[in-house]
Amino acid sequence: MPNNSSNQHKKTAQLKSQQQKPVKIFMQGEPLALWRENIHEIIFEADTPAGKLFDIVLIFTIIASVLAVMLGSVESINQYYGQWLIYIEWLFTILFSIEYILRIICVRKPWLYMKSFFGIVDLLSILPSYIALFFAGAQTMMVIRALRVLRIFRIFKLGEYLGEAHALIRAMRASRTKIFIFLYTVFIFVIIFGSAMYLVEGSENGFSSIPKSIYWAIVTLTTVGYGDLAPHTSLGQMLASAVMIMGYAIIAVPTGIYTAELAKEYKRDVTNIACQNCGEEGHDDDAVFCKYCGCCLQQD
Repeated sequence: MPNNSSNQHKKTAQLKSQQQKPVKIFMQGEPLALWRENIHEIIFEADTPAGKLFDIVLIFTIIASVLAVMLGSVESINQYYGQWLIYIEWLFTILFSIEYILRIICVRKPWLYMKSFFGIVDLLSILPSYIALFFAGAQTMMVIRALRVLRIFRIFKLGEYLGEAHALIRAMRASRTKIFIFLYTVFIFVIIFGSAMYLVEGSENGFSSIPKSIYWAIVTLTTVGYGDLAPHTSLGQMLASAVMIMGYAIIAVPTGIYTAELAKEYKRDVTNIACQNCGEEGHDDDAVFCKYCGCCLQQD
């Protein structure tokens, strides 16, 4: 009897944990057929042995496909093994196409999955091969498959660090207006300095047009300094010195803006509670409703 009661208690706890687990929007709705639920468990869930094995095999396949594309761009390798690399690339494309179709089949709302970040990445990872049938060279864009390695976060339980990533994104959003104004100011400066350098140096010293002079001002102001254009006159060199010094003076401005917003972000009391409707995290400690979908957070 005690063993039966303890087993029943464990099952009840498991059911509760499953109910409290955030459900992605594209999986909300009526239950699927059993075979579709099984496919979904293997493809989307990394908590089961089959799901974890599928994701690990998928990541190694993605890495191998990206390497095949990169090796195909090496002329010496492509000369001897180019045809085999084409066969390998198409093999990977077919496998990823089948996987993409299965992902659409095993979700309750396929269109919502197709519009999600990973849905778009999955589609873009197979399109270049088919586009290459009509436009030569498009297959090199298959390196976008490397983005799919982001699924490693789900496999090795690194999802808890996504909260920190959300904090960085929120700080970036909060500082976007100030950064935009800063970039606008820099844009005005490079136009002024570029035009001035065009008047001082002229075509005989390589500054043949105002756009080319603006290019020099951008390269100099950002302290990159390619060296393909350089002033030769004394006045031009003085102007270039002023641009260089100003570059060092303003390069820390966007960093300071972003750091200030990031400090504010970490001072906020944020919980790790995920919304049961959309699965998003990062809500304020006293939040009652989800900031993303408006669903009530304090559900019994």
